[in-house]
Amino acid sequence: MPIIRDAIESDLPAILAITNEAIANTTAVWNNTPATLEARTAWMRERQARGFPVLVATDGGKVLGFASFGDFRPFEGYLHTVEHSIYVAPEAQGRGVGKALLAALVERARALGKHVIVGGIEAGNTASIALHTRAGFVETGRLPEVGQKFGRWLDLVFMQRML
Repeated sequence: MPIIRDAIESDLPAILAITNEAIANTTAVWNNTPATLEARTAWMRERQARGFPVLVATDGGKVLGFASFGDFRPFEGYLHTVEHSIYVAPEAQGRGVGKALLAALVERARALGKHVIVGGIEAGNTASIALHTRAGFVETGRLPEVGQKFGRWLDLVFMQRML
């Protein structure tokens, strides 16, 4: 079972590598341009400064995945709703890393007094949809062809869990 802990700056190269692997090879991230260490550093500092978690899953000191959440939308009415993201290194997928990270995010959201946690998932990512379903998330919306990557249109599934 992986150890889940708050990310520190020395985790950023591993977080960057996982991010860029997802950008290059999956539809989990709808970007085509690789992230930079500077951008990931700014992202982590901004999240942590606002009290949002950036977590890593480790085994033997190696970062296997990371997760975070932030504002769902930047309006006061959404103050109690957060949107999360979870990324697991390919070699660690199917080993409970995503499950452990998601459980930790749910607990952090509760501790911060949040009411709803939302995930936006590419509709073809059946493993992520199954993970979220097992964790008590329900599908609440499906937006056909709102994104594009690898020369094809992508559907976005919103799943949420009441806290």
